[in-house]
Formats: sequence, C-alpha cells, structure tokens
Amino acid sequence: MQYWLVKSEPFKYSWDQFVKDKKTLWDGVRNYAARNNLRAMKKGDQVLWYHSNEGLEIVGIAKVVKEHYQDPTTPDPAWLSVDLAPVKKLKKPVTLAQMKEEESLQNMDLIRLSRLSVGAVKEEEFKKVMEMAGM
Repeated sequence: MQYWLVKSEPFKYSWDQFVKDKKTLWDGVRNYAARNNLRAMKKGDQVLWYHSNEGLEIVGIAKVVKEHYQDPTTPDPAWLSVDLAPVKKLKKPVTLAQMKEEESLQNMDLIRLSRLSVGAVKEEEFKKVMEMAGM
C-alpha cells in the first residue's frame, strides 16, 4: 500500500461534503507531477485529505476506490482522475504549522512542494501524522 495527500479548498469541497457524498472523483488536476501521482495511485491506497487556503490542516483519511482514468472535465487524454471514498475523520486535525515544526516531516511533499495538489506520503510520514492526530 502507498500513501498520498490531496488538497481541497474547504469552501469549494470540504471533508464534510465528501463524507455526505460518500465518494468523489478527483478531477481538474493540471500539473504534470500531480498527474503522475494520480497515475501511481492504486485501489486501496490511503489518502490524507488536506484543507488548503482555509484551515491549512489534514482533516481526514480517504482511500482510492478506482484507479486512474481520463479526466472527464477535459477532452485531453493526458489528464487523469481517480475516485476516492472517505475512511475516517482524524480525531484532531494536524495543522501545517505543526507539521513544519516536526523534524521528521521536513521532506514531506506537502512541506517541500507546497504548491503540489496531489503529493506522495512516505509510510513513516503517514504514521507520524496519525500519531500527531491522536490515532
């Protein structure tokens, strides 16, 4: 299993809305590195849900329920989507500020590549975030 992080602006699509919807397609990605991460996602992989711009915190865990396919928002086959489903809300959100203070997370894509909307997460980073979330 691999681990990932996706960013969503809560005023556009929040964790709570995601939970209500029970599933969503992750579309609209127009960055090659983020697209390559979508391509690498496998069914069952765990995905951290990060609220960007507002909140700046990881709030939940999702899972990949359908591997990559052409993004339906564009006719260009170069762009991909995956389907995600919620797994659980974190006991307590883990803020960007907390992660930046944690030495073991300094190489995390979220910290190093702050503009990347879909990033890889190493297993030890995922475990540390879970520890910080009280899980």
